[in-house]
Amino acid sequence: MEKSKILIIEDDDGISTQMKWALNEEYDVLLAVNTKEAINIMTQFSPPLVTLDLGLPPDPEGTDEGFRLLQEILEISHLTKVIIVTGNPEKDAPLRAISMGAHDFFTKPINLEELKAVVKRANYVQGLEKDLKELQTRLEADSYCNIIGSSREMQEIFTAIRKVSTTDIPILITGESGTGKELVARAIHLQSQRKNGPFIAINCGAIPENLMESELFGHEKGAYTGAHVQRKGKLELADNGTVFLDEVGDLPLSLQVKLLRVLQDHALERIGGREIINLNVRFFAATNKDLEELVSNGEFREDLYYRLAVVNLKVPSLCVRGEDVLILAKSFLKKYGGANEKSIRLGEDAVQAINSYKWPGNVRELENKIQRAIAFAESEQISASDLGLTASTDEFSLNLKKAKERLEMGYIKMALVKCDGNISHASQEMGLTRPTLHGLMKKYNITAKKV
Repeated sequence: MEKSKILIIEDDDGISTQMKWALNEEYDVLLAVNTKEAINIMTQFSPPLVTLDLGLPPDPEGTDEGFRLLQEILEISHLTKVIIVTGNPEKDAPLRAISMGAHDFFTKPINLEELKAVVKRANYVQGLEKDLKELQTRLEADSYCNIIGSSREMQEIFTAIRKVSTTDIPILITGESGTGKELVARAIHLQSQRKNGPFIAINCGAIPENLMESELFGHEKGAYTGAHVQRKGKLELADNGTVFLDEVGDLPLSLQVKLLRVLQDHALERIGGREIINLNVRFFAATNKDLEELVSNGEFREDLYYRLAVVNLKVPSLCVRGEDVLILAKSFLKKYGGANEKSIRLGEDAVQAINSYKWPGNVRELENKIQRAIAFAESEQISASDLGLTASTDEFSLNLKKAKERLEMGYIKMALVKCDGNISHASQEMGLTRPTLHGLMKKYNITAKKV
């Protein structure tokens, strides 16, 4: 691992030599004896750590030159951690230095062990601030309509969102529970010409069957016992906007017929009503079930399936999204840590556990575990146990053969996911023959259905 650079600004050769000797093993040490040399090094190398003697020429007995240099260093890089080291007896110098942005303060003679401890701490804090800045920059570049992802799979989803947003066709969004299907639907709506209209989400699996018809279509006063007033249904409330039918595979067959009619005629009747109400609504549907299998089993209407699935967007599982897992974890940490006024980071074992865990609950599970960790963490560093996970040292073995196998296995799974389990297409995507891909799938016990 590359050593952090530290600039020692000291005009006393004996002291600078001592400090270099103490820090040289852990840091890449740079030396300067005056302001000019220090500014040149800062401009050229941008060291994250600096020790600064306030008493520099042309005023080695005073502090003015040192304070001027402190200000210039922080203007060059506000993330640089400056540790003041001086023998000047001025009592207000430490307070003034800290108020100007110095990280810490030491008086001569220097205790080298204490200095090493303070520099180590400063390096740690500087690393945190650098990571946060990089994360903020990356989130801006790797997000789209509140969806975060830099993986190829998510970039393909972003491209698809841009394309289908310009149309008004129905969209079927598939994927495992917790992958963010509703976020994708909202992103398409917000990029479409209907963005100023309503976005009405309906969870078809959460509403009792006996209430679902009224929820969708509304009712007239007196249509049934308890219908004391006229009530518009959610389909009608979505006029000039978008309807999102979540878990559409749970919709009863009787209502599937009525929904099909709405899709065909762009009109509906309330329960107990005779008036035909015209609708200008775009339909999105989502499911974590295999609708084609439901169709073959007679549990879902084939004609409704083809009406809804004009375009099918498949949201990838978190386990195939590579480095997105850690990016999302850090974004949730920033979101919920800030809300709880906590300044915390992921420890090494937490990072290891996050990368090795398979995330069966996908993004929703990751978000929940980060919230849990923030609540349980007793320090500013989150551990694997805070997340409710166990760090697996085997998962990060440096065995080259295992690393190659893990990479090969992940690549095969990603290709199969991208090609919807079609082995012929996946082999073409990977530049392999079909028999070769079959052999690798057998070796790693991978089936297209499992992926």
